[in-house]
Amino acid sequence: MALKVDPLNVIITGVGGQGNVLASQILASAGIKEGFYVTVGETYGASQRGGPVMSHVRFSAVAQCGPLIPEGQADIVVGMEPVEALRVVTDFGNPETRVIISPRPIYPIWVLAGQATYPPLEEIVGKLKKLVAKVEVVRLSEDGKEPLPMNILMIGALAGSGLVPVAVKTFEEVMREIFIPKDLERNLKAFRAGANALKKANAPAKSKAKRKRN
Repeated sequence: MALKVDPLNVIITGVGGQGNVLASQILASAGIKEGFYVTVGETYGASQRGGPVMSHVRFSAVAQCGPLIPEGQADIVVGMEPVEALRVVTDFGNPETRVIISPRPIYPIWVLAGQATYPPLEEIVGKLKKLVAKVEVVRLSEDGKEPLPMNILMIGALAGSGLVPVAVKTFEEVMREIFIPKDLERNLKAFRAGANALKKANAPAKSKAKRKRN
């Protein structure tokens, strides 16, 4: 697969404890398997206390890039937490940026303490849509079972979106190398759920009009 832009700049963002580092490791390793130069840069807030975490992953077909994406030059933002996605887009997004976000908020301590309010998802998405080319929300139906790991689910959504030049099977090859057997199946399930969610969201709508027979 070829890059539409070079370098292709991807930011994965969330809060401490969501597994940003592992998500960026899987994405970068999959890109390397596809033959690209891949650079990863990590930035942390107070991650041990649920502070902001951001991973920069840069793909190039011609050269190794610097580890950090310049402001305003993110091509793709993957948000594991909605407000953090908006925060990152404000600094790194542009009118051509594509955004994929989880709808599940993680409330900071001052919201839980009643000292602040968390904006509705619709408000966050509305603000994002004014700043970037497209926003996709990864919505999954709840089955009442153990929640799937959000970081792997969102990497699956990124793979399913087709925005990165990496085959789905390449991501799964990397996961088989990284995860021990007892953790592999659960993480593959999360990855496939995310990939399928984006594929379904982008599938052409079927016409409801009935065709007349000749």
